[in-house]
Amino acid sequence: MKYEHADDLQMRMNEIIRILELAHIDKERVKCFRSYGSSTKRTLARCHTIGKLMQKTIGVKAHYAIEFLEKFEKLSKKDQDKVIIHELMHIPKTFGGGFRQHDFVCEENVEIMYEKFLSLKCPEIKTRLVENKFNYVWNVEKPALQRAAIPEHPKNFSKNFSDAQKIIDSDNTLDKYYNKNIENEGKPKLPIKKNWWNF
Repeated sequence: MKYEHADDLQMRMNEIIRILELAHIDKERVKCFRSYGSSTKRTLARCHTIGKLMQKTIGVKAHYAIEFLEKFEKLSKKDQDKVIIHELMHIPKTFGGGFRQHDFVCEENVEIMYEKFLSLKCPEIKTRLVENKFNYVWNVEKPALQRAAIPEHPKNFSKNFSDAQKIIDSDNTLDKYYNKNIENEGKPKLPIKKNWWNF
């Protein structure tokens, strides 16, 4: 196995930490590396640390290393960002040399964090998310609900975001519908959850 410092990934990781305000992570004690020669077939990245006993033995605080394997390089930038977020989510609030497990670091939570990252990094993307969801509610979901004999929404329903949000709050039926993919319009994403507009 060969390892080398990944300064470009370090910068991207630091940006994600800053934008998502992951204040529990000490950027000076998290380092990014590329590795070469691994025999693993599926792993994209791994998070490493030293346990508390070894910290006491050598007299240091907790440090983390995020290792990016060769397969990581073949991903799109979007998927690479998700992998970086995934690995950062393994670092616990205590920053003490442990890990958060995959009951928390799961695809759904990574997706939520990635959407939050996009909305904070590019505010216009959040606006487009809201607009896309509203257009879908107004043009597709509302007529579908009427055809299903679900009581019609108030006649004074006006075309604005706050009313769209009220509809989503009041109708569980709408939770199953998908949002439009910002980068690839028209393809379904994860199911919409309550308060989908909160990032």
